[in-house]
Amino acid sequence: MSPASDATEGAGVVPEVVLADIRETPLSVDEVLEAVRHPRAGGIATFIGVVRELDHGHGVESLDYSSHPSATLVLREIAERLASGSDVIRIAAVHRVGHLEIGDPAVVVAVSAAHRGTAFDVCRELVDTLKATVPIWKHQVFDDGSDEWVGIP
Repeated sequence: MSPASDATEGAGVVPEVVLADIRETPLSVDEVLEAVRHPRAGGIATFIGVVRELDHGHGVESLDYSSHPSATLVLREIAERLASGSDVIRIAAVHRVGHLEIGDPAVVVAVSAAHRGTAFDVCRELVDTLKATVPIWKHQVFDDGSDEWVGIP
């Protein structure tokens, strides 16, 4: 393949946010992955954030996420801004709210792009921006009885 044709592999594909949601139900990695598949995609990067049993050296007893009513809109706006980059084909992101158990997926993100580098870069930026910007709050209760809120402004 020549360099000229390589640069146009994603040409003609309109970048699209196919899924941006906040849910109280368990998340499906397969759903998110399938949402971003496309014949022009040369790479799909995914991130799955799961509830861990230890945080700050303390055992996690329970974890609950809550969100502001605008959270879905904010998530979609971030995804749409990132989808406008070169080579991006599709973006999907879902975050869970409510009570989660150790090992449950809390967030699933996938980005398809013409090239793997773009897929990796946009996926990481989406996760980092989501965690910093989308109004979702985590309440952790530790096994020693202490607790913390994460994400509260």
